[in-house]
Amino acid sequence: MALTAVEVRSLKPRESAYKVSDSGGLQILVHPTGQRSWRYAFRWAGRQQSMALGVFPAVSLSEARAKRDAAKKVLASGTNPATIVREEKRAALLAEQVTFKVVAEEWLAKCEREGRAAITLSKQRWLLKFAYPQLGSRPINRISAHEVYEVLRRVETKGFHETARRLRGTCGQVFRYGVATARAERDVTTDLRGALTTPKVKHLAAITKPDEVGELMCAIDRFDGFRVTHIALRLAPHLFARPGELRHAEWSELDLEQRIWTIQAEKMKMRRPHSVPLSRQAAALLEEIRPLSGDQRYVFPCQGKRNRPMCENTLNLALQRLGYGGSRMTTHGFRAMACTLLNESGRWNPDAIERQLAHVDANSVRRIYARGEYWAERVTMMQAWSDELDSLRAMAVERARKRAA
Repeated sequence: MALTAVEVRSLKPRESAYKVSDSGGLQILVHPTGQRSWRYAFRWAGRQQSMALGVFPAVSLSEARAKRDAAKKVLASGTNPATIVREEKRAALLAEQVTFKVVAEEWLAKCEREGRAAITLSKQRWLLKFAYPQLGSRPINRISAHEVYEVLRRVETKGFHETARRLRGTCGQVFRYGVATARAERDVTTDLRGALTTPKVKHLAAITKPDEVGELMCAIDRFDGFRVTHIALRLAPHLFARPGELRHAEWSELDLEQRIWTIQAEKMKMRRPHSVPLSRQAAALLEEIRPLSGDQRYVFPCQGKRNRPMCENTLNLALQRLGYGGSRMTTHGFRAMACTLLNESGRWNPDAIERQLAHVDANSVRRIYARGEYWAERVTMMQAWSDELDSLRAMAVERARKRAA
């Protein structure tokens, strides 16, 4: 005989647990503690089985009957309903364990396997550290756009607008990887477009006037710090490579006899191998540093840690010591300095200059057909550029002599 809600509420505990049947296999199990649990009893493969449907009164009599009816439909389709429930619980448990940090670390490992540059991976890990305190332990498929926004706002309110923007992009890549690997439903960061302050574009400081370039070269000559740093600072204008490429230069990449520096694709921002013609002046500076680091891996080792490259800010700090702070000149500024003056000279094909800067043409169609490396012109151009730097330095010295006279 079917139970009523009043009868279910009036069931009293006994010394041992007991069952009371409702209908259609629905039962309620009364525990000695007074707890009342719903069960659905059924036969599967000739054996009696049961499955839990919840606890009264959180699950009412009518809700328990609805769950029983749903289980009956599963049973009629030829599937064990208890197995379905166990699988759903297991899936829910696994979903709870698939946190944002788990997916993020998997994504980083994938990026590493794909050959992303070490500096790029380092920046991505640094950015994700801003997100881990709040999002790291959260199941990735339960994180809302608002939760991500709160993380970004904490960064933004400190004035780090560009960092917040980059963090949003990195989190977006993690969510999209989660979608691709069936651990997340969608990339919630797409809902945050326009929510953050757009940072003003800030160009890195660079000296581009010939007279000032000459004075800078003279100032670099006067640097009295660590000798490895001094040689790196003297070499940087001649090569105008990206700062990370310069400080990670290895002796195995250099052919001083042929005067070529070959950088592997994994070290390059654009993921393409790059060769740099070395002028006589650049080769002479490398010969000068060989006795200091020639038996080491890196051309410019870190002071006190010879197995590691020079620290990221070493050359910028050296420029500051010379009176060229971040608002006047940066190591990266040597690229803008060379690009500006080489283009203004009108002597060189702009494509040769761009190739020497290791830039990739934004026009994909043009990039397919622009296969020439302009090597011969770049060899001539790099020697002419070193000669120009020497000339500008000499003119600055002469101006200073005349002023002192």
